[in-house]
Amino acid sequence: MKTINGLHPLQKDFVHLNELFAEIFQRYGSAPAFGHLGAEISYSQLDRLTRRFAAWLQLNTPLKPGDRLAVQLPNLMQYPLVLIAALRAGLVLVNTNPLYTADELLTQLKDSGAKAIVAFTPLAQPLSEIIAETDIHTVILAQLGDLHGWKGGLVNQILRWKKPYPPAHWPAHLNPIQLSELLKQPLEHHWVAPSIQTQDLALLQYTGGTTGTAKAAMLTHANLLANLQQISELLESYITPGRERLLQPLPIYHVYAFMLSLSLFSFGSRCELVPNPRDIPGLAKLFQRYKPTFFAGINPLFNALLQNDLFKKLNFSDLRITISGGMALSPALAEQWALITGCDIAEGYGLTECSPVVSVNPPDQTELGSVGPLLSRTQVEIRDEQRQNLPQGAVGEIWVKGPQVMLGYWQQTEETRRVLGEDGWLDTGDIGCFTDSGRLKIIDRSKEVISVSGFKVYPTELENVVNAMPDVMECAAIGLPDEHHGEKIKLYVIPRHAQVSAEEIRNYCRERLTAYKIPKCIEFCDSLPRTPVGKVLRRALRQQALEKITRAPKTPVQTRD
Repeated sequence: MKTINGLHPLQKDFVHLNELFAEIFQRYGSAPAFGHLGAEISYSQLDRLTRRFAAWLQLNTPLKPGDRLAVQLPNLMQYPLVLIAALRAGLVLVNTNPLYTADELLTQLKDSGAKAIVAFTPLAQPLSEIIAETDIHTVILAQLGDLHGWKGGLVNQILRWKKPYPPAHWPAHLNPIQLSELLKQPLEHHWVAPSIQTQDLALLQYTGGTTGTAKAAMLTHANLLANLQQISELLESYITPGRERLLQPLPIYHVYAFMLSLSLFSFGSRCELVPNPRDIPGLAKLFQRYKPTFFAGINPLFNALLQNDLFKKLNFSDLRITISGGMALSPALAEQWALITGCDIAEGYGLTECSPVVSVNPPDQTELGSVGPLLSRTQVEIRDEQRQNLPQGAVGEIWVKGPQVMLGYWQQTEETRRVLGEDGWLDTGDIGCFTDSGRLKIIDRSKEVISVSGFKVYPTELENVVNAMPDVMECAAIGLPDEHHGEKIKLYVIPRHAQVSAEEIRNYCRERLTAYKIPKCIEFCDSLPRTPVGKVLRRALRQQALEKITRAPKTPVQTRD
């Protein structure tokens, strides 16, 4: 392992995350930790400002250890500052999507019982509408240029001029404070480290799963430390501490990007945060400017970059590790990425309930179609519907056990019992198997498997076939009720050009798939509904299709005299 200053921090045993942070700050000092839009913050600056913020929370608010603080920020340097400060004050972090509507925000804030929130000023108007209905008593507002030094005010003015945002009208009993103002108060020496136990909560991470019902996975300090250690054991032989550059377009309020960023942070890396991942030309320019050694994405993001002319012309000699997660990786796309960048994509598998990583392909030993060997101290069993173990190679339901598995769902005892046994085994809701080489392979979500005349059709298999078609940019498959066959397959397709027809797609499928896997209905579209991280929401597509069927007028029966 390549190290500086002795052991990597995660080779030590820590009781809680704050001990890890102290070790990292001491080790990497003045090295840059995070950056965005031309500014950056060092490890030592982050240390000082997080102690300052934590002390402010302890001295100026009624918050006490164990209370929940929601953070509703895009990818800005303020995010890791708030994260670490909240934990240093003994609080539990609640990651919140900054693009939530007022109703979505109200549901999450009421469910979590958050007492404080740090929000992004340009997106705070929905919060102001519903905050009176929550338990929140402390509102802290962040602006784009808060950590940009003397340029910060100008950055904020330019944003307001380019993208005017609606003003927030706060209830009389609330008096929001600007993050930039409280950070001017030199309180760091007043910070008192709270008493934290290893099984105390660190994070409430919401996940909709396949049900659409928001549930918060309770992730403890022990869970997150275990997963960070597991990830570091995988990456340690590929990473030079203090030298890596991570380009991070994935939203770090999502658990995949959250833990990846913390993992690289523990190695002393510099992480360039990208506030707007949808700006693909801008992202290609950041690739050109920062020359990342490490990049992580999901299938649609890789696809969008590979369509960008500038990106395809870049020099990728510095890029050594590319990670994929969050959804299935298209084999055809993975091959194209390797051809353009010279760097294989190492696909991994995880879920919020597992903090989130379960398995990852080693970067230099990728096996296309698999999600790699299991992380250390992680067990996986493939079971049938009666929860009995299946033999090697058989396809079944994936169950996981390990130190990264959550404590349970916040305030949902019955749902916790449904998926998490007393023996610690977690029902993931995913279908998979082990390959001959012992690596895990994900087939699909159990609730999204389509049954055509009793035959199982895995949407991911069909999508991978169609995505390999040159005329198709992306697609998604769902099952709809069918009176003759139980279910029929509907395929949503984003074409590369208007000339491609539904019959051409079916013919392409007929050459590569058995008859019952051929989509009955094909609908062309310009976009697909997605989660914040970019994963296609098949559930939303199915709901839309069912509503459309319900609204459609009945076709009159044709009769003959």
